[in-house]
Amino acid sequence: MKIYNCIKDFEPVKNTVVTIGTFDGVHLGHRAIFNKMMHEAVKIDGETVVITFYPHPRIVLGLDSSKLKFINTQEKKINRLEEAGIDHLIIVSFTKQFAGISSYDFIKDFVVEKINPSKLIIGFDHHFGKNRRGSFDQLSELGREVGFSVEQVEEQKINDMPISSTKIRTLLEAGKVSAANMLLGYEYSITGKVVPGNAIGRGIGFPTANIEIADEFKLITANGVYACRVYWMGKSYKGMSNIGYRPTINKGELTIEVNIFNFDERIYDQQITISFVERMRDEKKFKDKEALIEQLKVDKVNALKLLE
Repeated sequence: MKIYNCIKDFEPVKNTVVTIGTFDGVHLGHRAIFNKMMHEAVKIDGETVVITFYPHPRIVLGLDSSKLKFINTQEKKINRLEEAGIDHLIIVSFTKQFAGISSYDFIKDFVVEKINPSKLIIGFDHHFGKNRRGSFDQLSELGREVGFSVEQVEEQKINDMPISSTKIRTLLEAGKVSAANMLLGYEYSITGKVVPGNAIGRGIGFPTANIEIADEFKLITANGVYACRVYWMGKSYKGMSNIGYRPTINKGELTIEVNIFNFDERIYDQQITISFVERMRDEKKFKDKEALIEQLKVDKVNALKLLE
């Protein structure tokens, strides 16, 4: 996948099939759009182009930005788009000045002028441009005027549940990672640097790696204990993770820690990825460390069953 950090850097190719959006999560609904794009591109011997925006428009415009959390970091989103098989990714720098461009001018002066699409494919609820006034009807009218076709992909559902980034974020905020994973089409994950902790876990036979997340907008799933997979140096390990305030130890600050099964490496300052499979229980306070240890033993058995 070729990546362009400015639409002006795009090198024109013939018969482009284009879509536009923020694509937080790159979930199965987005995949339906990408699959349709690739199918259409094969028919016309063309190439696929995704146009996305960074930073997220809501951050720039200050729309509830203090509460904004995203399923994927920008780096992870790019990786997911590449995995989806996209040929070209154009990352438009979103500014307040750019936000003032009308939907008509954006398509005419940017997309048509720089990319010359043969076809635009959009999601069922897609809106774009100033005040999100751009619509399927407007795109279709402009397409007839300048010479491209437009197709809208219908809403995608699993078990009658609509697939959307908003729905997935709601599920994750409630700790329902298995349901979120079903809509994502992959396991929700976080990546972070391993930082020193207080070593209490090692002292009770369950050493943990404490994770520091650099991206302030990364969505962290609800507090609790999870069965998870851990990826480090190209290898996968089973484990269980705790997100919360560790009430038995009573430190009072949010931590993300993971006990990696059958693992005894020193990995401070290294990056690991935790993929969440299932939430096993709430975080709770135990009367003493012995009670905590007994619960952790049960948690490990349960996690191994879920990870089979």
